[in-house]
Amino acid sequence: MADPLLSVRDLRTYFYTDGGIARSVDGVSFEIGAGETVGLVGESGCGKSVTALSLLRLIRPPGRIEPGSAIEFDGKNLVSLDERSMRSIRGARIAMVFQEPMTALNPVFTIGDQIAEVVRVHHGGSKQEARKRAIEMLETVGIPSPHERVDDYPHQLSGGMRQRVVIAMALVMNPALVIADEPTTALDVTIQAQILELLRALQQKFGTSILLITHDLGVVAETASRVIVMYGGEIVEEAPVRELFAAAHHPYTEGLLRAMPQVGQDRERLATIPGSVPSPTAWPAGCRFHDRCRYAWDRCAAEHPQLYPIGDGHVSRCHLAVEPERRAHPHEPLVVSAVGRKS
Repeated sequence: MADPLLSVRDLRTYFYTDGGIARSVDGVSFEIGAGETVGLVGESGCGKSVTALSLLRLIRPPGRIEPGSAIEFDGKNLVSLDERSMRSIRGARIAMVFQEPMTALNPVFTIGDQIAEVVRVHHGGSKQEARKRAIEMLETVGIPSPHERVDDYPHQLSGGMRQRVVIAMALVMNPALVIADEPTTALDVTIQAQILELLRALQQKFGTSILLITHDLGVVAETASRVIVMYGGEIVEEAPVRELFAAAHHPYTEGLLRAMPQVGQDRERLATIPGSVPSPTAWPAGCRFHDRCRYAWDRCAAEHPQLYPIGDGHVSRCHLAVEPERRAHPHEPLVVSAVGRKS
């Protein structure tokens, strides 16, 4: 990728707790190009949201971004910026759409005031100019009667409308990058489709890059051009979306795809991935997925796999890349619980 807008290198975000060091993000590297939509997927607890908060430098004690991490954005390393410089980037050059709009919006201020505040903080100008800009953005994101709804409070809007307001706040300064963290999780299916279509339309209009964080591969298939799969605080597979769906390589990605409901599929027969994501204070040795993997062998428990090249733009953190014959001998995975017993 030539001159990526965002380049993350060896990002490590650790939390220092009484229970030990939680290595929530543990050596993550990826890039996002101008105008590109990249999907970041994985189960809860895999490190997706901590990655997003790290990009915005919103990690607070007991967490910290470790020395040696690099987040290059527009030619600047965000990790080394002072807080004042970082505040000028948040909301203006990089914005975030959160999954639950009622926690992202202040219930005691009107939606117009909250959008206008973003304008005044980053651009200055009068209250009247900021209010006019807020009305324009409400119209852009499809809020009906924006001149009237600008004075509504968040509780007066439906969930879908509140999410549109959050998107308006994120885009009001025409940021280069929008981080959308599970933007449709709390919405019903029809509203989800409307929000995804809105993001696509606004991206085409403004040329914004989008990092779409989700656990739903169906959302990624509809929206992104490239997908990154996270597990255990690290990237386990990255590929163009079409290639990933046609020929996923990592067993974890295979499991996510098998767990997707299909048209006409018996709900009782949905595949599941046994076990759960281990604690970030105690990642397993070797491959972090090996105790849940149906292909795992001795090497997987002993040797941490690198990201092997699989194809053009396709990498996988799995020893099957060099020993593909092992795929012919699947078995029941050994699932170890948090206390180390087979379950």
